[in-house]
Amino acid sequence: MGVKFQDEVWFQIVEEADHGTSEVIVYEIFGFEGKAIPYSLSIIDTPGFGSTRGIEHDVNISQRLFDLFQSMDGVHAIHGVGLVMKASDNRLSDRLMYILNSIMSLFGKNIEDNIVALITHSNGRTPNNVLQALEVSTIKCAKDEKKRPVYFLFNNCQSEDRNEAAEYLEGANKITEKGLTEFTAFLEKARPQNVKATVVVIKERSELTACIQNLQQRIIETEQKQEQIRQIQHDLIKYKEEMKKNEHFTIEIEESYKVKEPLNAENWFKGGSFEGAMCCTRCEENCHYPGCILAPSPAFCDVIKGGHCIVCSGKCPTSDHVKENWRYVTKTRKVKMTLKEIRQKYENSKTEREKNLSYLEGLETKIKHLTAKKYELLDESYKHVVKLEKTALKVDSASTLVHLDFLIEKMKEKGDKKVQKLERIKRNMDEGSRAALQYQHFAENQM
Repeated sequence: MGVKFQDEVWFQIVEEADHGTSEVIVYEIFGFEGKAIPYSLSIIDTPGFGSTRGIEHDVNISQRLFDLFQSMDGVHAIHGVGLVMKASDNRLSDRLMYILNSIMSLFGKNIEDNIVALITHSNGRTPNNVLQALEVSTIKCAKDEKKRPVYFLFNNCQSEDRNEAAEYLEGANKITEKGLTEFTAFLEKARPQNVKATVVVIKERSELTACIQNLQQRIIETEQKQEQIRQIQHDLIKYKEEMKKNEHFTIEIEESYKVKEPLNAENWFKGGSFEGAMCCTRCEENCHYPGCILAPSPAFCDVIKGGHCIVCSGKCPTSDHVKENWRYVTKTRKVKMTLKEIRQKYENSKTEREKNLSYLEGLETKIKHLTAKKYELLDESYKHVVKLEKTALKVDSASTLVHLDFLIEKMKEKGDKKVQKLERIKRNMDEGSRAALQYQHFAENQM
């Protein structure tokens, strides 16, 4: 903006109280083109990553960016991504690694040469500790001719009393002026990157998370049903003679049922976001939770495509879905039933193909059908991970790795060779992703 140290003024952004709710703010700086800099600036600030509000809050930030990048009047190209760090950082804490990892995981592979380090609290010297920490972390970013991360130095002390430390403050100002000059020159030469790839990555991560969360619940329910059927088979054989003699003889079986459990969200609409779970009332499943915070109704949710849900068992139409302040929870209860009642319950659920099967044969067929269904769900989630690997700058982010152990365990049970690819992704997890995952577990346990 052309402000000099001698002017004894500075510009300071004062955020209003309600800005903290969105945690994604876009600042527009214009009117200085051809004076201090040859272009206007749009600065996207994401100050809320890694806050004490928890992982769900960070997911909301990703959703805000997604909305900004895909909106008609939003941001469609990016010249630079700044990773803000202190010059005194001689190692990256788990929390800082989590923040950098979260940001990195949002972008497509096309953005790597636009990512730079913005070093604050600098004394003007080469920040060797920070550069070494970045190299060890394997954070992908722009590199100079020496293959070191591109960085710019800053030391903002403008508001301090100049009467007591004028010489020091003038030196700090020179560092900042030089950093700004070099950074704006970098932006002028930087090749703008279309954020379409970023939109794809954010949406794919959202879909992956929704798919696997739904998958995990359905697999648990499938395994519960298999176990319940095996228990019925066991008891029918064990009490066969008693049941022949007494048609009123009962056995105790365990059955699953679903209830609507209220969420913790106090308000449906809060701070510009719609908090709640997107559920299918036909399948009685949670399709997206935490759901898209900017979606006031199911029709606007990430997992709705072509008027149908891509997550629930029946891939049901939008009209079968609701977004409310509750979600489905599966519970079990013990009930006593006679052989006649058990058979009647089973007969009612028979398919045409199962009509001629005996009762016990039919139960065994049910188990096989449930196993096949479970494997289909596993394959669907695997495809999401593979697609992410092709588009994302960082496929092994904490947000993906948190699901890998579950997928690997179930793939091994199946004996599927595709588990080798998942294990390779896990083996290649760098120190940064491990630290980020560790912080994520810590943050979740503090909630």
